[in-house]
Amino acid sequence: MAERGSSLTAPASTSRTSLTELALLFLKLGTIAFGGPAVHVAMMEEEVVARRQWLTRAEFLDFLGATNLIPGPNSTEMAIHIGRVRRGLPGLVVAGVSFILPAALMVGSLAWAYMRFGALPQVAGLLYGVKPVVIMVIAQGAWRLSRSAVKSTWLGALGAAAAVAFALGADALLVLVAAGAIAAMAFLARSGGKRELAGAGLAGIGLASGGPLTLGLLFLVMLKIGATMFGGGYVLVAFLRSDLVLRLKWLTERQLLDAVAMGQVTPGPLFTTATFIGYLLGRSAGAVAATIGIFLPAFVLVAVSGPLVPRLRKSAVAGAALDGINVAALALMAVVSAQLARSAITDWITAGIGLVSTLLLFRYRVNSAWLVLGGAGLGALLLQLGIAHPA
Repeated sequence: MAERGSSLTAPASTSRTSLTELALLFLKLGTIAFGGPAVHVAMMEEEVVARRQWLTRAEFLDFLGATNLIPGPNSTEMAIHIGRVRRGLPGLVVAGVSFILPAALMVGSLAWAYMRFGALPQVAGLLYGVKPVVIMVIAQGAWRLSRSAVKSTWLGALGAAAAVAFALGADALLVLVAAGAIAAMAFLARSGGKRELAGAGLAGIGLASGGPLTLGLLFLVMLKIGATMFGGGYVLVAFLRSDLVLRLKWLTERQLLDAVAMGQVTPGPLFTTATFIGYLLGRSAGAVAATIGIFLPAFVLVAVSGPLVPRLRKSAVAGAALDGINVAALALMAVVSAQLARSAITDWITAGIGLVSTLLLFRYRVNSAWLVLGGAGLGALLLQLGIAHPA
């Protein structure tokens, strides 16, 4: 049995893993992994710890902790970490791409169908039933994460202040960075330390407001989001809304909700919502640019963070900053779910779908993917019966 402090680079099984083995495993997981990052991670643990013994459970948990110290999609970063430890840089690329590719292809196909048939009443019915479910899934994610993120009254107050800032229209990235810096400075004040804060330069990352849509600018917007987004996949919705709906005005809130719904109903990482958006904005080339842009930082950050993770985990200041970022990310999720509800819950039927979804999510813990599929089927049925009237 390996000890808890085992090295991040010492796998349980030292036998050589082929790139083909990595590709086949993560292509399979990327094709069947419905239900969000927690489900993805559980499936990876079953495959690489219990079945293949590529890692010990302690090593697997070390990697899981490491993904929380860097921005980006946690389950995708877990796949990338596993590939790196088994076959170095080639394994890193193969595992990550294999996990992303099935979902990106599925979402891209849905985007093509949406662009071609989205105005048809049948498709409108599907989305009519799905949107209120998506809102409740985001709200449930915020609630579930709050139980571990809000560790003290002080952090709760910081999260509340962040929520007010978001509601007043403050830039999402700046609020997250500010929350992390405030939490780190508060820790230093309490401990009497005089260390310098690292990473404050993130506050300077930004893009000019407005501007014409180009593939290069689309890539940069997605690259910024992928490089700066803490807090899990559902925080992605808030970042996309801040940049693409409010600042650049490339999408409407309804189109954003449609994109999130398509990302939710497919397996694999929710970040492939960017693939859908990219197709809406620039067809196939836009889908490729958006997908590469949003996932590229995860590959780079995993590649460079390995040697730094042991030191970061021992740093109380880094831990305090991460606590601040996490509560701000939760506040962002809560505010955005409330704001998007105005586009999703438009009548008594969608309100009822939202209430039933809330009960099934919170009380019975039904898998969100099944709820999204159920909402789509119900919306189509109600439209067929003439009961629902999507706008």
